Amino acid sequence: MGETKENDAYEEELLDYEEEDEKAADSVTAKVNGESAKKGYVGIHSSGFRDFLLKPELLRAIVDSGFEHPSEVQHECIPQAILGMDVICQAKSGMGKTAVFVLSTLQQIEPISGQVAALICHEVERFSTYLPDIKVAVFYGGVNIKIHKDLLKNECPHIVVGTPGRILALARDKDLSLRNVRHFILDECDKMLESLDMRRDVQEIFKMTPHDKQVMMFSATLSKEIRPVCKKFMQDPMEIYVDDEAKLTLHGLVQHYIKLSELEKNRKLNDLLDALDFNQVVIFVKSVNRAAELNKLLVECNFPSICIHSGMSQEERLTRYKGFKEGHKRILVATDLVGRGIDIERVNIVINYDMPDSADTYLHRVGRAGRFGTKGLAITFVSSASDSDVLNQVQERFEVDIKELPEQIDTSTYMPS
Repeated sequence: MGETKENDAYEEELLDYEEEDEKAADSVTAKVNGESAKKGYVGIHSSGFRDFLLKPELLRAIVDSGFEHPSEVQHECIPQAILGMDVICQAKSGMGKTAVFVLSTLQQIEPISGQVAALICHEVERFSTYLPDIKVAVFYGGVNIKIHKDLLKNECPHIVVGTPGRILALARDKDLSLRNVRHFILDECDKMLESLDMRRDVQEIFKMTPHDKQVMMFSATLSKEIRPVCKKFMQDPMEIYVDDEAKLTLHGLVQHYIKLSELEKNRKLNDLLDALDFNQVVIFVKSVNRAAELNKLLVECNFPSICIHSGMSQEERLTRYKGFKEGHKRILVATDLVGRGIDIERVNIVINYDMPDSADTYLHRVGRAGRFGTKGLAITFVSSASDSDVLNQVQERFEVDIKELPEQIDTSTYMPS
């Protein structure tokens, strides 16, 4: 009962913020309606990124990243997002949601020395390569806060990417000024807003920013219950939902399962890694201990493996993630800590050594392979009745028929050509 009352009080507090300055409520919508014709950015739906009228520096970075044509979600979102419109977007993993908010934010920012213009919870560096005047800083827990305070004092960034806890600590201490923020972006917004503690942090940060700003929220999974919470932070947002959950299953991703006992898993994994062609592989397990032990076993068998789990310091996790992303290791053993948000183009196989706990978690895990519509392979080990139940939930919810792994699998079905 205490939790319910706490939630009710929190909702009232959020409504108070909405009502504290009604005069500002038309700001973003009016700005969009008034400026779209003037700037010439009118509902553009064509085959290339050039049709979005992006800065040439951004187009150059897009070419470098290997993206030729906008995905469906980019067609829907970018033309409106670059006008400053609020956006709520649910779309399947790997279909370029990150590019929507990064490109639209970089398109709009005119860097002013000493002013933070955007708060984002994701990577920006890839698309800001040719915009050297725009400085980006990443703030997260586990690093001495004095390092972040010194950076803000001596070389204030225009875009802050970070975790809510660290951003809030810096803002409370007055080291991070949010009074000039024009863009407020949450990636994996369901995860941030479903947890009451994290939602409070997000709201406190939100209240320190100007009322007149662009708010964008993105996730692969966004329940009907959390959508109204998202909208409380926004003014007349553009909403894009993939309501047909069958569409959430990744196109281009080959999915199979293997029935086996717990004791057979290690041998089967070894056989798969020997038999399959791959660029990079992510192997998901259910606990810290299993991640450490499985990684140790793979290394002893001379596989180029590394592991990441919550038992490590944030600094160690980031170092290992960077090493894997740069291709120094080809196999990553991980807990669900990296089930969301990692974006590594070379990963083309995901193995669920342990079955995920839900259909949502399955979607986020397998989304690591076949990013941005490229080919990929997902293999799931099924070793118990509860594992079978989750697999059935995945097939029913996403209307996909996951078949048993055949003796031979055509490499061309999961390896990019």
